[in-house]
Amino acid sequence: LSAMPSSPIQPPQPLVPSPPPTVAAQQLDELLADLGHMQSKLAAAGQGAGVPAEPSLDNMLGSLTRDLQELGITAAPAGTCAACRKPIAGKVLTALGKTWHPEHFTCACCRQELGGRPFFERGGQAYCEEDYHQAFSPRCAYCASPIREKVLTALDQTWHPEHFFCAHCGKVFGDDGFHERSGKPYCRQDFLAMFALKCQGCDRPVTDNYLSALQGVWHPECFVCAECLKGFASGSFFELEGRPYCELHFHQRQGSICHGCGRPVTGRCITAAGRKYHPEHFICAYCLGQLQKGTFRERGEKMYCQACHDKLFL
Repeated sequence: LSAMPSSPIQPPQPLVPSPPPTVAAQQLDELLADLGHMQSKLAAAGQGAGVPAEPSLDNMLGSLTRDLQELGITAAPAGTCAACRKPIAGKVLTALGKTWHPEHFTCACCRQELGGRPFFERGGQAYCEEDYHQAFSPRCAYCASPIREKVLTALDQTWHPEHFFCAHCGKVFGDDGFHERSGKPYCRQDFLAMFALKCQGCDRPVTDNYLSALQGVWHPECFVCAECLKGFASGSFFELEGRPYCELHFHQRQGSICHGCGRPVTGRCITAAGRKYHPEHFICAYCLGQLQKGTFRERGEKMYCQACHDKLFL
């Protein structure tokens, strides 16, 4: 199986809280914010000591507001904090379509203040960058860590682009794409070397056309006689010890070549002096008469009838 991974895609980008709309009343905002912080601290101290400190601070804020109004300064609340549901008298932070006390706009996971830092939104809640990626970003199938930037999808999994490489040699994939085996990606070279069928003739991978013979596969150009290396024009071959042979060299290997004509002996055969003959080729070397087994004489690897042998050599 060969395929190309999908193009890397960009994950969601972090958001940035909006700054206060104006700075015209910056000093007033800072004063009110300091009073708000003081109110929170005293309220916490009062809870530990059993003293309700919050009403007196509320009275102080109310008195300050009235005094400012008498001076012609209107200090209207900038909004209601989405976290504590109380009016925002000092600095205001706008994010997720809501207003917040800056100290109340925190990560939904680690509860650290986000302030003016970039954040991610999920389900109407804000997350710092680290917690968002740990909780929601896809994981790399190689290193199992969150993918913070480009995401590559392949083999029904997600990967860092630099971590999608051949499982054997470690090289990134080029224009050839990749081949899959048991859920792992391989480059073409390693896939063929490790998993493709091997030619019985040259032991190289078989990728295109092939022949099936002798319980194996062969490149067409490799299926030739093991002796003369010629193809089988007739389409037939002879097998010996797992290798293909043409008729001549098969019989030659088997020792079934006629000593008279040099051609294979496939039918009736005469064996004499450790050699095989076609019956019609078992003749006297001098008179060319047909010899009968048991009535011939051998001289210098040649066969003679009794009469010719006596006439020539006695």
